Amino acid sequence: MAEKHVMQYQTVHFNLNGKDVERTVDVRASLTDMLRNDFRMTSVKKGCEVGECGACNVLIDGEAYNSCIYLAVWAEGKHIRTLEGLLGPNGELSDIQQAFVDEAAIQCGFCTPGFILTAVEILESGREYTDDELRKLLSGHLCRCTGYENILRAVKKTMYKRLGKPMPEA
Repeated sequence: MAEKHVMQYQTVHFNLNGKDVERTVDVRASLTDMLRNDFRMTSVKKGCEVGECGACNVLIDGEAYNSCIYLAVWAEGKHIRTLEGLLGPNGELSDIQQAFVDEAAIQCGFCTPGFILTAVEILESGREYTDDELRKLLSGHLCRCTGYENILRAVKKTMYKRLGKPMPEA
């Protein structure tokens, strides 16, 4: 007798960009799929789908995670932020988003949301990092366009601004 395939679903309650939400999802679904398909969070990109490129990065309780290898059901009770959650009430860019624009740290833009969310985690620590530390913290992201230096400069510029310190000369 052939085995019958039974789909299992679970309702997940969590906070998405400051709003309490719930969804019933297939227990095998990734957080990426739920955020993109059910909530239209298109900043969460599908890149490698194995946790290597960082394009799907989101903040979960303030910590950066690759949402492609994080099950949607694990979001239960969590606070999740995507790039859409960084915009101000009238759609204005956050300081780190503006720094990416100012420093030309964006080319095709595919990797940008993931980089920015990792930068948010770095910046919200309130610490001052060296260039080497910043490079290591940003190393979970692949970018085919920028050469990374402009991205590093945007994060560094925002870090010093938030710390109330002048940006050191190169």
